[in-house]
Amino acid sequence: MDPVTVLPALGAAVAYERRVRTLRARGRPPDARKRAWFWSGIVIVAAGLLTPEEPFAVHMCQHLLIGDIGPLLIVLGLTGALLRPLLAVPGLGRLRVLAHPLVALPLWTAAFVVWHLDGPYDAALEHPLLHAGEHFSFFIAGALMWAAIVEPLPGPRWFGTEAKAVYVLVVRVIGMAIASVFIWSSAEKRTGGLIMFTEGGIVTLAVFAWLFLRWTREAELRQQLIEQGHDPQLARRTARHWPRLQRPPARPRRAPPPAAHDRPVD
Repeated sequence: MDPVTVLPALGAAVAYERRVRTLRARGRPPDARKRAWFWSGIVIVAAGLLTPEEPFAVHMCQHLLIGDIGPLLIVLGLTGALLRPLLAVPGLGRLRVLAHPLVALPLWTAAFVVWHLDGPYDAALEHPLLHAGEHFSFFIAGALMWAAIVEPLPGPRWFGTEAKAVYVLVVRVIGMAIASVFIWSSAEKRTGGLIMFTEGGIVTLAVFAWLFLRWTREAELRQQLIEQGHDPQLARRTARHWPRLQRPPARPRRAPPPAAHDRPVD
């Protein structure tokens, strides 16, 4: 256990709180639930980074905290307003494509499959820098995978609640396949595989419940907006991406054409 490993998480927490103060000064602070989710995620990730590497079952708990539960909670605490300074950094804004579901899922799969192969797994244990890279890739892959579902930034139009449910199911099938390999391997790895299998099932049920509640809330708001006379497509997007709004966001208006007496004379 090396306390230095938690410094990136603490740095992210400091940056988050600075942005919260800025938004509060502008009268647009994130709600308390967002901050609670984020800080819970920071605590979970820090606990994972400080978890011992042995035995194997404990090491698997570490991977789940860093690459699954922690990233999910942190992403639940993010909003577009909180992320705006990060996206304004030259080059970083283009990386939001990594949170596209068709990109994030292969990245997450590659990270979890490759690092649990015997060769990369053993090499990471022997080389501290490689081990740090393993943890970083777990966290980034997990955060991108969950960002596609939670959508702190608007995602593709086609990726609605039904598609998200299928996406979560695919993620868990992959995770449970990895867990099953451990369960049916050596006795040392069996407990770790069972932990992965159980954690995956619990998180999947929780996410499905969250998706159902989100779907019912979106459907109710969408119907209210349609009954108010708003365009159905705009009502759908507002309910999905800006559920706290009671009307669709205003579109920028075009400048009116100049009056006849203001037009230049030939």
